[in-house]
Amino acid sequence: MKLINYKWRQLILSLSCLLLIIGCTNLYPTSNQDIKLLKVATDPTFIPFEIQTASGKLEGFDIDLMNALAKVVGFAIQFESLPFDGMISTLEAKRVDAAISGITITAERLKTIAFSRPYFKAGLAIAVRENNHNIKNFNTLQGKKIAVQIGSTGADFAKTIPNAKISTFNSGPEFFQDLLNGNVDAVVSDAFATLYAIKNGKLKGIKVVADLLTQEYYGIATPKDSPHLKKINKAIASMLSNGTYKQIYQKWFNAEPPQLPES
Repeated sequence: MKLINYKWRQLILSLSCLLLIIGCTNLYPTSNQDIKLLKVATDPTFIPFEIQTASGKLEGFDIDLMNALAKVVGFAIQFESLPFDGMISTLEAKRVDAAISGITITAERLKTIAFSRPYFKAGLAIAVRENNHNIKNFNTLQGKKIAVQIGSTGADFAKTIPNAKISTFNSGPEFFQDLLNGNVDAVVSDAFATLYAIKNGKLKGIKVVADLLTQEYYGIATPKDSPHLKKINKAIASMLSNGTYKQIYQKWFNAEPPQLPES
């Protein structure tokens, strides 16, 4: 009888420990059970990479790419709208986990933040009014009034134009409107965003001239030493190999995506 009671006491004690372990596991889930919330900054004025609809919903190439990436690595994305010129400082302060908004990978930016492997091949272009036949290339920009976006590589490039009078703006719609109003002679900005806007009838009276001024690559920006960067890079590689990237690219640009370098 004593032996049986002893065995029951042992069984009850074992079950109690098991229930305690299960309870603690539910209270404090393991990292594998958690879905990591990733705060991602983006500028919704950079069409077609970021678009904010009338209802407030975010759409665009970058948005689709980031949402697809989140599914691969098991992240939940929380987008935060920021003006483009505030993204680098926000990343430096680690107030967001990442930023995606056509951010060109440059040596200067790499001094203070980190980038994923390139996810888009881009470049700068010159946009002028349709009736302008004088501006045809870089050399003919000398001494002209040039509009650029604050903090962009277009703004950096414009500084190399001899005697140019540079006007800075917070977003594309603002500097294109200034161009249409005749307040500036040309805009130096992302070629894909400009061509997309012209194609979709949102920039009537504007044309792109000459070849691309530069060749650039966009990356997903993160703070230095980000714990998420390795997963982000693996997800981009996976989407490039399994056709997901191609589907997103063709949806927004109706063309075959170019080859992208690993770094």
